[in-house]
Amino acid sequence: MPKLTLYASHLLSNFEELKAHLRPETLMIPVVKANAYGSHAPRVAQQLSEAGAQYLAVAYTQEGIALRNAGIKLPIMVFYPQRTQFKALIDAQLEPALYRLEDLSFFAQLLSPQQGNYPIHLKFNTGLNRIGFHTDSVEQVLEIIAQLPLHIKSVYTHLCATEDKRPQAYMDRQLDIFTKLTDYISSQSSKIPFFHALNTSGIFNYPEFQYDAVRSGIGLHGFANRPDWDAKLKAVAELSADICQILDVAKGDYVGYNFGWQAPRNSRIATLPLGHADGIGRYFGQGNAWVFIEDQKVPIVGNICMDLLMIDVTDIEVNVGNRVYFFGPQYSAAQWAKDGQTIAYELLTGLGPRIERHWTE
Repeated sequence: MPKLTLYASHLLSNFEELKAHLRPETLMIPVVKANAYGSHAPRVAQQLSEAGAQYLAVAYTQEGIALRNAGIKLPIMVFYPQRTQFKALIDAQLEPALYRLEDLSFFAQLLSPQQGNYPIHLKFNTGLNRIGFHTDSVEQVLEIIAQLPLHIKSVYTHLCATEDKRPQAYMDRQLDIFTKLTDYISSQSSKIPFFHALNTSGIFNYPEFQYDAVRSGIGLHGFANRPDWDAKLKAVAELSADICQILDVAKGDYVGYNFGWQAPRNSRIATLPLGHADGIGRYFGQGNAWVFIEDQKVPIVGNICMDLLMIDVTDIEVNVGNRVYFFGPQYSAAQWAKDGQTIAYELLTGLGPRIERHWTE
């Protein structure tokens, strides 16, 4: 059975390493969306809570509800709450990030008199152009909220390319816009919210722009989008599977669907019980990616199937049941993803539920 081994000690080490780059008063907000980047969100949230995390963030309401159902008591920020889920969000005592003018009053109308002064977060668009209030609307936003039973907990933005080498003019422009926004809101508010802009890469690359808080998701799992930063972190997840069959394939015969690979010699082909239904996309086939058997690189051959993939083991001695490793602490998921022309985010979050999650220290 394929297994994703998750190293709890590595998760906690990364949490402490990231905090070491911050001022003591800066709030670290662990992001545990997408099942904590393909691992196990309730377990990650609980461990980080025990390690001293004071806040969490998720993408959608149902992710926050799952954490509440698992017993997580920390404040949970929801980045992209949808209108249809506002009531469920309130019932679970989650904190929405709002980013449209029409949603402010709509959300407030769902609150009972006892739920007044409800905490919200405001997302402003400073150049990523994905979601967020336009910064020119800040006066209108504050005027509307002043008439509603809402409390602005934080104000934040998302930056485009914090991993790019500095100086980066567009990034500088974003940060300048956000700094001016924070100054204005601070001058208008009797109770000043906390401000945040940095993600994992930003923690390393823009430490002077910590504001009051930072957010980190992929960094907690060992990746920061540049090799020199990755070296400071520890990979949490290790993907492996056992060989389920070995076939002798004659020179000239084909392996897999659509004649995906033709044996250039008499070959031995091992099959592994993982496929694109498990998150190992077809782009990892055709020799684009490798697996590791006792530190030996072995190529993936042919097209990856829905449930299986094949590797060429002609030059090594292996048997059915031998363990094969895709990525982990010794073999970088960032590099493995790059071989498949994707990124670690997509690789990790795409790992399917058929893969057993196993926690170890």
